[in-house]
Amino acid sequence: MKKVLLTIMVAASSTLFAQKPIELPLWPKGAPNSNGLTGPEQELEKNRISNVTSPTITVYKAKRGNGKAVIMCPGGGYFLLATDHEGHDMAPWFNAQGITYVVLKYRMPNGHCEVPLSDAQQAITLVRQHAAEWGVDIHKVGIMGASAGGHLASTLATHFTEETRPDFQILLYPVITMDKAYTHNGSRENLIGKNPGKDKELLFSNELQVTPDTPKAFIVLSSDDRSVPPQNGINYYLALLKNNVSASMHIYPIGGHGWGFWDSFAYKRQWTEELEKWLREL
Repeated sequence: MKKVLLTIMVAASSTLFAQKPIELPLWPKGAPNSNGLTGPEQELEKNRISNVTSPTITVYKAKRGNGKAVIMCPGGGYFLLATDHEGHDMAPWFNAQGITYVVLKYRMPNGHCEVPLSDAQQAITLVRQHAAEWGVDIHKVGIMGASAGGHLASTLATHFTEETRPDFQILLYPVITMDKAYTHNGSRENLIGKNPGKDKELLFSNELQVTPDTPKAFIVLSSDDRSVPPQNGINYYLALLKNNVSASMHIYPIGGHGWGFWDSFAYKRQWTEELEKWLREL
């Protein structure tokens, strides 16, 4: 009954707070780099997209915004994008919190590890450029990601420039490390290759890249995740604490991997309520 009421409340709130989404090209004058992919995008089963050649942002502006914005990076192992349950499906919920929500359709690395990060950097740049138009405070723009999208989000949070530093980060069952001992092998190979140099492995092991300037974090995962070992999120959390970065971590006993915004995840109400409180206190 509670799940039914939550669904009704979110649906009702979407009519009160959401506006028609705006889709913008990420690089209107052309990207400064290439992943070598060509041809049309491919829509796979379960609403997944591969072969992204024209990256975009889709902006869901809240009617009664509080100045905050969240840029979401869907997961997919750096091979494809799960753009619904780890992307667009969350828009009504964020809008109901007064938050402008942005889904990033980013390019896959395809042997060019710098490409996804450049797309994430450009996304935060675009949101800040349109801040006045969308009712966003340039100092309240956060990055969010699930699974491999969590790796991209945490990469931006640890490899930022002065202009592209996010103000906070939200990570769902994230890939964090490139250490073979506990990484997600598919994400690792797709990002840095099967036989990368040690320098590249360390560079993209984001638990090793945390500094006191890393933005505050909200991390949530399941302890029975067999796809991305929980040590990814846990070690990142410990690195944040070591550097005196504020962090909130929530680990649920069951759920596995990839639940995103699905109602089937037993702890959906708990993690969304905790995130709502955390966002309110930012």
